[in-house]
Amino acid sequence: MIRTTLEEAKSHLSELFDAALRGEEVLIADNNGNHRVVRLVDATREQVGPEFGSGKGLFRMADDFDDPLPDFEEYQ
Repeated sequence: MIRTTLEEAKSHLSELFDAALRGEEVLIADNNGNHRVVRLVDATREQVGPEFGSGKGLFRMADDFDDPLPDFEEYQ
C-alpha cells in the first residue's frame, strides 16, 4: 500500500499511476489534515463481485424449516 499527500502526489503522479496499474493500493490524503482520503485504482481491471449460484449444493434446508417452533406455540 502506498500512502501519500496531495502535494507529494502532484510531483509523483506518473509513478503512482503505474503503481495503481500494477494492482497496488494507492491512497492520497489532503494536505490540510482533514483526513480526507481518495484511492487511486485501475478502472480497467475487472471488479470482483458475487457470483450468483456459486453456493449451490453447499447448503441444505431441513424438511421442517417452516414448521412452528415449540417455544412459540402459546403465541399462535
